[in-house]
Amino acid sequence: MKTNKRRGTRNERRVTSDGRRPVVVVEDDPFPRLIQVILDPDTPAARVAAFSHFFAHELPDFAGWCERLRARLKRLHPAEVRLVPDQGGLLAGLAGATAVVTESLTVGKQEIAAAGGTLRIVQKYGTVLSGIDSAACGRAGIRVLTLRRRANISCAEHALGLMLALARKIHETAGLISTEQLQAAGYAPTQYDRAHTANANWARVTGTRNLFGRQIGIVGFGEIGREVALRAAAFGMHIVYTQRRRLAAKEESRYGATYAPLDKLLAGSDFVSLHLPFTDATRGIIGRRELGLIKRGAILVNISRPLLVDREALLDALRAGRLGGFGLDPHYDAPGRADDPLLGFRNVIVTPHLAAAPRFNSLSDFEELLLGIDQALA
Repeated sequence: MKTNKRRGTRNERRVTSDGRRPVVVVEDDPFPRLIQVILDPDTPAARVAAFSHFFAHELPDFAGWCERLRARLKRLHPAEVRLVPDQGGLLAGLAGATAVVTESLTVGKQEIAAAGGTLRIVQKYGTVLSGIDSAACGRAGIRVLTLRRRANISCAEHALGLMLALARKIHETAGLISTEQLQAAGYAPTQYDRAHTANANWARVTGTRNLFGRQIGIVGFGEIGREVALRAAAFGMHIVYTQRRRLAAKEESRYGATYAPLDKLLAGSDFVSLHLPFTDATRGIIGRRELGLIKRGAILVNISRPLLVDREALLDALRAGRLGGFGLDPHYDAPGRADDPLLGFRNVIVTPHLAAAPRFNSLSDFEELLLGIDQALA
């Protein structure tokens, strides 16, 4: 289904020097599909409508936002956008490409050759350039651009927010300001002799802890894991990480991070934060065995994919008091159920897929990304 009528003829004249539209090859993923909606006049109307609905609660005038951005793109709009699902699709779709936008797909000599000499920009949808042969791109006169994603920063903030709330028992005590409320919640409030002592924690809430001086174990040290590390360092935490490939010493020093195998990380960390993609290899990576190894009383936070943690093993660990707390976003089901057993634990916080919010994170990311490519094409 064509949707050309929604674009003005003024923009139709924006073509490359050889008279064709620029071709942008994009790794197919839910958020980068927005590039197609913005740039390609042939985007199916159903996709345009779906994105309008997706952003409606925070951006009612999505169509107007798109048009305002298009007006600022002097060289990149209109474009042909090719969405590619995997490495093979990337190779097949590169012929005549002007720019590539990739998150996990690799770009090296083979991909550069497949473009046939037209490729000018490789845009990493992130900052970690693993998979991008920068030297080969440089030799071919191709610029490599990066983007520090606001959505990743929000995810890191959400992870730390869950840790703070669980460690300080904010979710348990919020709004409990009367003796009656506190007693009903199981606390034993008192009054201190103010002639001699302070009146701090007159509610007698036990079990709170600091982040300062504690060890955080970050499982997966990619884009979001590194954002978590930057914030954990500001809290004065000791940072330990694990992933398939250990970082170079220079990178470890940059983040003040120490490498450890998963088992050692679990056994020694006061907080464990999961930041892995969901694949067959990572499904249930935290299972019954791992929850048996985890330091007793540790707080586990998962803002990646729920199925990284085996649900039944998690429930058993919570019932046994093995975990000091658990934070989850998104939930195992969307939408979930009000009678979900996870909600029965006072030391559990589950939020409804809010970590990357607000939507303006993604909108600003793609605005910056597309304007950067447009400028680089000058």
